[in-house]
Amino acid sequence: MSLIQTDNKTIVGKLERVKTGVRGLDELLSGGLPKYSVILVSGPPGSGKSIFCIQFLAKGIEEGKKCLYLTLDKKIEGLLLQAAELDLNLEPAIQSGQIKFLFLNINKKLIYESMINEILSGNYDRVVLDSITPLSEMPIYINNPEFNNEVENIDHEEVSTGSLPVRRLHLHYIMNALETAKCTAVVTSELPSSSTNYSRDGLSEFLADGVILLSLDPTMDRRKLAVMKMRSTKHTLKPQNIEIGKGGIQIV
Repeated sequence: MSLIQTDNKTIVGKLERVKTGVRGLDELLSGGLPKYSVILVSGPPGSGKSIFCIQFLAKGIEEGKKCLYLTLDKKIEGLLLQAAELDLNLEPAIQSGQIKFLFLNINKKLIYESMINEILSGNYDRVVLDSITPLSEMPIYINNPEFNNEVENIDHEEVSTGSLPVRRLHLHYIMNALETAKCTAVVTSELPSSSTNYSRDGLSEFLADGVILLSLDPTMDRRKLAVMKMRSTKHTLKPQNIEIGKGGIQIV
């Protein structure tokens, strides 16, 4: 049993779970991700972050959920091709409106406003943001009234410096939007192989409800997955060997 906060009243209830679509992972997480949580998936290039995201949304489509894929690093055509190579055909869901892919151009001034408006207005059950890294490193320009009070207090001289307070503000905007939307979300972050953090910005792991770390072991020709943090979930910290094939990632 878990304590759930609703309308300022604490009630006792069972925590709902959302299946990841990654074979073997839900069993390690007492049935899946906590519903309405924001999960950080980090790893170096080639570790399987985008594949994890595709599987997560494909599982949502299978369950009849409405899904959103926000991408900053990859073109939508490339993601769909990658899904097709995994035998995950998302085209019917796109045509029916069950899933939406949206490319966010980091060169556009109101990228935050576009992203937040889509998240808050779409009534999505599952949302992917791939990746959070470029957003944590760019200036903020937001006209959304819900966030204006904080924006008025920004020292815009500081925005371009990449300082810790500004990066934290960037990430708070994103996390707040995902939490307000009442969706279950996965956000990805690039992670240098030598990093001791769980994200490139070094902050996302503290703001997220859960952290899943994907890694590469070139000497052993292996990929691994480790659950480093998961709210209200008993789990092992032991890295699990994974394979990527038809259907995507699976724990072996």
